[in-house]
Amino acid sequence: SPVLADMAERIGYITRVQSFSACHRLHSPDLSDEENKKVYGKCNNPNGHGHNYKGLYFIIDAETGMVMNLTDLKRCIEDVIMTPLDHKNLDKDVPYFSTVVSTTENLAVYIWDHMVREVPEGLLYEIKIHETDKNIVVYRGE
Repeated sequence: SPVLADMAERIGYITRVQSFSACHRLHSPDLSDEENKKVYGKCNNPNGHGHNYKGLYFIIDAETGMVMNLTDLKRCIEDVIMTPLDHKNLDKDVPYFSTVVSTTENLAVYIWDHMVREVPEGLLYEIKIHETDKNIVVYRGE
């Protein structure tokens, strides 16, 4: 049927929104304290600062009419985001950020790199993180 053929060629997206809270300090060991203060401003506070992040995870459709079982997706999000990141100090509790500055851009890369291993190949489209209502980072594995 032509209608079914058209439907098979379409790509659908699903968004799963997950909120998590974490604190961090933007500080590069490659910069002096003065340079860090200049580059990162108040985000370089020695005691850190926190965010209530909101992440959106887009998954590309396969042939089943659903992207992936939402129970499996929730488990992936729990394993990749909630357990290692929620209510954590990114710089002290997440080994990745011991050598990488914990910007939201780098957080998006971290989540992508771990999520892409958990979902079926080719299904992860992008990671979008709302750091604040006005600051949003998108990473597509590039």
